[in-house]
Amino acid sequence: MRRRWNRSGRAGLVAAVAVLAAPLSGPAPAAADSVVVGGSLASVDDHPWVVALGSRDRFGSERSGQFCGGVVVGERTVLTAAHCVDEEVLGVALSRVPDLRVISGRDDLRSSGKGRETAVSGVRVNPGYDPATNAGDLATLTLAESLPASAVLPVARPGSAEEKPGSKATVFGWGDTTGNGTYSSRLRSVGVTVLEDATCRRAYPGSSVGRYEAETMLCAGDARGGRDACQGDSGGPLVAGGKLIGLVSWGSGCGRASSPGVYTRVSAVAP
Repeated sequence: MRRRWNRSGRAGLVAAVAVLAAPLSGPAPAAADSVVVGGSLASVDDHPWVVALGSRDRFGSERSGQFCGGVVVGERTVLTAAHCVDEEVLGVALSRVPDLRVISGRDDLRSSGKGRETAVSGVRVNPGYDPATNAGDLATLTLAESLPASAVLPVARPGSAEEKPGSKATVFGWGDTTGNGTYSSRLRSVGVTVLEDATCRRAYPGSSVGRYEAETMLCAGDARGGRDACQGDSGGPLVAGGKLIGLVSWGSGCGRASSPGVYTRVSAVAP
């Protein structure tokens, strides 16, 4: 039985459930060395704005407690997917996760010797977020301490060339390497192409999977499949032309040509 995934990962909790989701048919496996399916290793030295969300209390310590991704857009501001801070993903209410951290400057989540872990002092979920359709899937995290200004990634303006169909983009994350629950410890990235809204609407016209709504979403992938974000990558950045255009949000399977990845359109949703 395939499943539709919101693309957060619950590594360290109920092993068979990366994120609870509505039943559909399952993703085709990808190569074992690919995460952000079809990708290759990336470095936070080159991309310092890519961060992981972690809670050892909820998800164990093996991979620094990582369960979602995020992106630094201000010295004390990180954007992620709204569903990442939902009780369905965390297993408990957010108020019961006292060790929520933003992990920056760390390529390999198994190592605590590099980077830093910064406490989250506040969380604001986009009031327009609709979990039934996945529209407006964005949350803003306020950090207890500032990150370097050099780690801040600018956000694309509404209607900019970076988010137009045909634009070449890159998605980053530490998520599933196969579509079947094998998570990476090393940061990876993969190149994808922003697709026409009409293509995205045909892929997701409205069902238990979700509904594509161009006002707050964009989708990206590869016409041949094999290049995509996957579970565990939720909230991670989709970047084009050196600017943030999307956050990993949802999709049907991972790396399937007929089911591109859907991203929060940050220019339309971010405060």
